[in-house]
Amino acid sequence: MKTGFVQFRPILGDVNANVEAIDRLVRSVEQVDLLVLPELCTTGYNFDSKEQAWELSEPIHDGTFVKHLVSLCREKKMHIVAGINERDGDKLYNSAVLVGPTGVVGKYRKLHLFMNEKDIFQPGDLGLPVFDLGWARIGLLICFDWIFPEVWRILALEGADIICHPSNLVIPGLCQRAVPINALINRMYVVTANRIGAEGDLTFTGLSTIADPNGEVIAQASPEDEEVAVVDIDVALARDKMITPRNHLINDRRPQEYRRLMEP
Repeated sequence: MKTGFVQFRPILGDVNANVEAIDRLVRSVEQVDLLVLPELCTTGYNFDSKEQAWELSEPIHDGTFVKHLVSLCREKKMHIVAGINERDGDKLYNSAVLVGPTGVVGKYRKLHLFMNEKDIFQPGDLGLPVFDLGWARIGLLICFDWIFPEVWRILALEGADIICHPSNLVIPGLCQRAVPINALINRMYVVTANRIGAEGDLTFTGLSTIADPNGEVIAQASPEDEEVAVVDIDVALARDKMITPRNHLINDRRPQEYRRLMEP
């Protein structure tokens, strides 16, 4: 199958311009099965206030942007993962949505909020779902989730072949180094779609990355340029959890020794 990322510069507060850019970039891809967009890709990231974030938010299941993504997926026979500023009742979530030709497949709400996100969004409350598309099982993480090894392993235990990771990374280099390591130690593909540009005192680091289950970086964008990358991947490689002829990544675990992980 073919998977890829879109790296671009969303404009804070200009949803129409951002959707136009996304539409242009997605349509530039000739053939792809799964494409990942950055975190908060329609709104920008560094909100002045919770009120500004609220004005720019939308619900997922009947939101204008998600409907547009579904239309794109139907037209191009593909699936898209996008970071979205989700409104649900009177709450906001930093979410990722997986959509395809038939509509919304599922969503994930960011568990680990970074810096000022804590003043705007609620922590995620949907756990760590994995969505089976038939040809691949998809797990979702968002940006700062990358630093918590527990979430990667849980998604591996739940059978994820590919982790789609919409991001707005601002700490230079760290996540881009960690992504291939997490791909390696969990034997899965990871697609990190980061953004570029700056908003206020934040500069985003680009370097969107695709890593394979051997920990190899098979695609990486520049730090500063708008880019779309698509690569061929073999899902069977992510389902082979044998490390040696006698060692299996999952079966050799000893959960009875890991109880400390369950404690606060």
